[in-house]
Amino acid sequence: MKIAVSGKGGTGKTTIAALVLRYLLKKNYKPILAVDADPNANFGDALGVKVDSTVGKVLDSFLKDKENLPTGVVKESLIDTKLSEILVEEKGFDLLSMGQGEGPGCYCYPNTVIRNYIEKLSSNYKHVVIDNEAGMEHISRRTNGSLDVLFLVSDPSMKGIRTCKKLEDLVSELGLNIKKTYLLINRVSNETPSQIAEEIKRLSLNLLEIIPEDSNIIDYELRGIPMLNLEESSPSVIKINEAMAKVLS
Repeated sequence: MKIAVSGKGGTGKTTIAALVLRYLLKKNYKPILAVDADPNANFGDALGVKVDSTVGKVLDSFLKDKENLPTGVVKESLIDTKLSEILVEEKGFDLLSMGQGEGPGCYCYPNTVIRNYIEKLSSNYKHVVIDNEAGMEHISRRTNGSLDVLFLVSDPSMKGIRTCKKLEDLVSELGLNIKKTYLLINRVSNETPSQIAEEIKRLSLNLLEIIPEDSNIIDYELRGIPMLNLEESSPSVIKINEAMAKVLS
């Protein structure tokens, strides 16, 4: 199963992605491939994983050195080897960080290689969890555009809800094959404002779960403790567990 998390910046989507991975680990749905597809590359921090290199850096290096490669070297095999070297292996899951290229060169060919590599890599795992940037274009560019579940994460704001609707519309425009799309409202204090509930209904968004503000997350972030270590009693963990149980039922 491929699960992706997207939404407006600052809504806690990376934390949600980490808690989704936490649920799968606790339920022993291993091995899992975690993909940090956000150029800001915070997924590793949330998981407590040190990332030394990214796909973007591999591509920069490839574009810089490709003219000097010996005759007979298969470029795709070379990139595959380099990508395998930056895959971070952890207990129960591996992490691949996309990062972003800094060079001015054309990435058309390397992106095709990456798409093929991720598809081959995914076949070795029971589940794939992708922490996305806000847009959806790179899913179609760097994967085959096929997902089992897409979580759209919003805070309890009109802007956040409408951003999720735009992302849902973008999925249709790009022709992505996504079986189920769900809305998660994160960081809710007390109850969801009635205006937000009405807007969700008006936009026909598929609300799955409301996740309360969780002081434990703030505390763990300040102390540099991975989200995987959150207690089962944490409000956000309880709600994500409930959401995942519904999705996998």
